[in-house]
Amino acid sequence: MRFSKDKTQIYYNDYFTLAGIPAEVFDYRLGNRSALEWVVAQYRVKVDKRSGIVNDPNRADAPQYIVDLIGRVITVSLKTVEIVKGLPPL
Repeated sequence: MRFSKDKTQIYYNDYFTLAGIPAEVFDYRLGNRSALEWVVAQYRVKVDKRSGIVNDPNRADAPQYIVDLIGRVITVSLKTVEIVKGLPPL
């Protein structure tokens, strides 16, 4: 899983791409990166070089889990940014 260069798409695998990601999603940040960037980084299939152990976050019982999670993170990010922009200044 990775972003396109302009971060408007997520290449989920060789056959599936999530497109149309709004730029405002990246305004909701968790530390030094956005919530969506964190999810994409944490939910990648990784192989440990030393042991060869595969860390695969995909669930056999729920194959759309990560796609649903990405959709929820996008929704929460957009709503949070909207709420924060609507707050009066301190």
